[in-house]
Amino acid sequence: MNRYNRHIILPEIGEKGQQQLLNSKVLVVGAGGLGCPVLQYLCAAGVGTLGIIDDDVVDESNLQRQILYGSSSLGKPKALAAKKRLEDLNNTITIHAYAEKLTHANAIELCKQYDLIVDGTDNFFTRYLINDAAIITKKPLVYGAIYKFEGQVAVFNYKNGPSYRCLFPNPPKADTIPNCSEIGVLGVLPGIIGTMQANEVLKIILGIGTVLSGKILCYNALTMQSNTFAIQKTEQADYDTTVAQFQKQETVFSCASEIQEITIAEALQKQNVQFIDVRETHEVPKITTLNYINIPLSQFENQLEIIDTAKEKILFCQSGIRSKKAVTLLHKHHITNCYSLKEGASSLQKALNTIETN
Repeated sequence: MNRYNRHIILPEIGEKGQQQLLNSKVLVVGAGGLGCPVLQYLCAAGVGTLGIIDDDVVDESNLQRQILYGSSSLGKPKALAAKKRLEDLNNTITIHAYAEKLTHANAIELCKQYDLIVDGTDNFFTRYLINDAAIITKKPLVYGAIYKFEGQVAVFNYKNGPSYRCLFPNPPKADTIPNCSEIGVLGVLPGIIGTMQANEVLKIILGIGTVLSGKILCYNALTMQSNTFAIQKTEQADYDTTVAQFQKQETVFSCASEIQEITIAEALQKQNVQFIDVRETHEVPKITTLNYINIPLSQFENQLEIIDTAKEKILFCQSGIRSKKAVTLLHKHHITNCYSLKEGASSLQKALNTIETN
């Protein structure tokens, strides 16, 4: 009664509503910029069971916006670090941490265990995967997305309402859309959008207010303006079509993985290799202890003559999206023996610093 007093004294919630929250189960996919505020507020609000799935680890660059973590969390799996912090915030609820990637193999079984799904991811392919799994398991999906200074919030598959595919019928080509690590994001923006997502979750569980179903809210942090647009349900958003799309998407994921990737440890062991930085010239960190050339992706096809075709090529950027795109461009020009570095520039510089120290 004391912990949830400010909820209980609201006539719209009361003891009955608080009990509904305690009885609810919410799965949050992604414990990054969006997932952190969603998890923090749902945990504090008393959502009885929270699931956290994320296969990433905490990096120093996350601390600018991912407010569940601190310096003591660096290098730890996000799902486990988030669980530890949330258990301190509210030790009366159940928290399940899945330090793994959401895939076609586990998505449906995982979604079945929860009442509602929250999308806190930063890539299109996982969003389609979450959407399709939510439809197949008949779960509402609270969606959020951020881009530099702008964000979006919507609720899909709520009481047979429109789905994510009604808004975006088909995914973009693999590795063509940058994420926050590639283009940057205002630190407070995921907090604003994530809190809006948490608000939609609470409204759905409590059955109060007007849920953002059949519409999408677009917010601009620079102007403090927001606009809401209607989303029409399309004919393709039926169960059988979604199952087919879900299975087809698995093939798309497999095709995207054909680009050869390489780890930092593997890359640094290679001989007769040319390292290529495809970031823009102003981006940091600069790699100070490695011989490499810089060809920004925006100018890539105009500078192919400086690439040494006799050597193996290892391309890197901030996170691996642009380097994959660059490898695709090299293949287009029949330049082979190319790899995309799995880890970004920050991890590469740290590895080089460790080697130099040792």
